[in-house]
Amino acid sequence: MPRILVVEDEPMISMLLEDWLNELGCEVVGPARGVADGLELAQGNELDGAILDVNLLNETCYPLAHALKGKGVPVAFATGANMIDKRSGFTNPILLSKPFMFEDVKAVVGKLLDRPAA
Repeated sequence: MPRILVVEDEPMISMLLEDWLNELGCEVVGPARGVADGLELAQGNELDGAILDVNLLNETCYPLAHALKGKGVPVAFATGANMIDKRSGFTNPILLSKPFMFEDVKAVVGKLLDRPAA
């Protein structure tokens, strides 16, 4: 069963993601609400991928995304802007555009599980 880390600061969105990921046969690690919690979960768990909300309360997910990349964990960025900051250091990112539907999450999970960290 693929293990996907979810980092999302909006409880309703994280619950929806968790339900859909379970429906897709994934085990959800988290959800975490911020970078520090995400880093802690990433250190203690084997992960097959991660879905990270770009903007988390007073921080961005980029430090966590870089840590995951260093571990070889592919990352998808959830964002309402349909893009990430070019200065983030991620080229050709997997994006999950908000608001998203089940089929969007399904497509992103397929990409995560078929792609090494970029």
